[in-house]
Amino acid sequence: MKKLLSLAFLVSVLSGCVYSNIRVPLDEDLWKTELGTKVGVSSNYSILWLVAWGDAGVKQAAENGGINTINHMDMGIESYLFGAYIRRDTIVYGD
Repeated sequence: MKKLLSLAFLVSVLSGCVYSNIRVPLDEDLWKTELGTKVGVSSNYSILWLVAWGDAGVKQAAENGGINTINHMDMGIESYLFGAYIRRDTIVYGD
């Protein structure tokens, strides 16, 4: 029984440490949101907490999607092995 409880505790503490993929809306009035017809994504990456590259800015995401008017934005984070590799996305929706 002790081993089972220890294993359950360990799994609950380490959940999301090996792999996590999160998407969060960056809006307060989600019930009124109209996404639009176009989607643009921009990303930046980091490896081993030492090296980072990319442009996850809103302007770059809008340019990548050919968007002139932004209606909504999301943020996405994908992480592996305690953050040894991380990809951060800015996702914009609009026309």
